[in-house]
Amino acid sequence: MRFLISLFITLSLIGCASVTLEPADFAWPVESVLNVDSTGTIQENRFSFSVNVKPLFFAEKQDSTELSMETVRIIRGVKGYYYMIAPGFKNIYVFNVNNGAMVLYNKIFISEIGIELPAFNQRSPNIELLDGEKHLFYLNADGKQGEK
Repeated sequence: MRFLISLFITLSLIGCASVTLEPADFAWPVESVLNVDSTGTIQENRFSFSVNVKPLFFAEKQDSTELSMETVRIIRGVKGYYYMIAPGFKNIYVFNVNNGAMVLYNKIFISEIGIELPAFNQRSPNIELLDGEKHLFYLNADGKQGEK
């Protein structure tokens, strides 16, 4: 009888143990360039992803009133962080997901005047930032990782 009780308790505890699936790679192979709609939302159907970016534009430009002509560039890194930038931004915004919301993890300064033609490339384990054809630097969620 003791054996059965011990076996039951052991099996119950095994079922409660946390499960970790690793290694995991969350990277998107290429950036997405998403248009902001009239409600301030961007949507990527390929990844079943949508989010309202009005707070992002307000944080960067102190204005989020007319966004329907704006585009946002977004890419997801190996560790699951989302990197966002838009033309004219002075910063890259790095987000993680928490309870159904995107929460700012880091804001990485780029330039006092901003960049007009931002683009991201996946360069595992980092993200590459370009301005048009010009490589600016590699970065990860914690900041710049080096100039080219």
